[in-house]
Amino acid sequence: MAAIAFAGVGKAYGATEVIRALDLAIRDQEFMVLVGPSGCGKSTALRMIAGLETVSSGELSIGAKVVNDVAPKDRDVAMVFQSYALYPHMSVRENIAFGLMIRKMDKAEIDKRVIEAARILALEPLLDRKPKALSGGQRQRVALGRAMVRRPSAFLFDEPLSNLDAKLRVGMRAEISKLQRRLETTAVYVTHDQTEAMTMGDRIAVLAPLAEAGKSTLMQVGRPLELYDRPQNLFVARFIGSPHMSVIETTVGEDGVTLSHPDLRAKLASPLKPGAKVHFGVRPEDVRRAGEHGFARAVRFEGRVEIVETLGHEAIFHVQAGPDLILAKSTEARVLPALGDTLAFEINADKVHLFDGVSQERLDTTVVG
Repeated sequence: MAAIAFAGVGKAYGATEVIRALDLAIRDQEFMVLVGPSGCGKSTALRMIAGLETVSSGELSIGAKVVNDVAPKDRDVAMVFQSYALYPHMSVRENIAFGLMIRKMDKAEIDKRVIEAARILALEPLLDRKPKALSGGQRQRVALGRAMVRRPSAFLFDEPLSNLDAKLRVGMRAEISKLQRRLETTAVYVTHDQTEAMTMGDRIAVLAPLAEAGKSTLMQVGRPLELYDRPQNLFVARFIGSPHMSVIETTVGEDGVTLSHPDLRAKLASPLKPGAKVHFGVRPEDVRRAGEHGFARAVRFEGRVEIVETLGHEAIFHVQAGPDLILAKSTEARVLPALGDTLAFEINADKVHLFDGVSQERLDTTVVG
């Protein structure tokens, strides 16, 4: 197996820069997820690992070897694409075995590996079928089997579940995670779906488009709950989490410890520069109707209910507070306000995230109420 390391890696197509100064160490046998919006370079980074894209600057290593100039066939990695890319005239057995056949591997060994992969992926009854007779999830498992029989040092997944319906995606997420743990292989998984990222990755690397990236494409890397509970900048705060974090702009008062907004006031634990702009972020589960949850320390405000999303076990309110929209969750999903009602809400002060209005980096100070 192999660790993978980006050291100051950049990628440009002529004058168009796509990835800038990417420093990322992927550990041996780790499941690393690259996540970000369209245009952030996550698929390009994956294709550089595979050797399908050249490295414009910096060094890319697999194991202890720099692979900038190593041909794709010599990198010992296997890639699973968004499209299944199965040969329609071949059976499942032949599709899985094809990569080994062109490497002229012994037929007995090929058969052994194909049967083993088919057993793990529950494809044994389907080995003689053609792709047209398979469901989307079955086709994706065939694509996984084709990569798996190579026994590579690393698996590369480029949004492999995007073509599946919601129910199949949930099942395939679990299958891929179990497969990676069973094979004890390094895996790099690209997705724009933060739910996939949060549920599958040992660690997550959040990438940003260069227009928002600053010095590096990489905004933060860490375990899923580290990114959720302590985002280091406003980009990660807004991107990680579903429903998304509500972010409003506040101003530090003359006393240095009061945050002012048209519809709420908050006190800081330590002073900031008077007049400074501060982004005040809060997740929906930390905003409740007044009296529904007894927060130890709370920031109170009133807002008009614009939208109610009912999810059965809970409801999400879109609340207009001054110029801003704040999302709130309620566990009382069968006792709902009417649209347009003005209600009192409370924010859990211990869960507020504060970011500098200029640098958009996380601030050390906290809200006390």
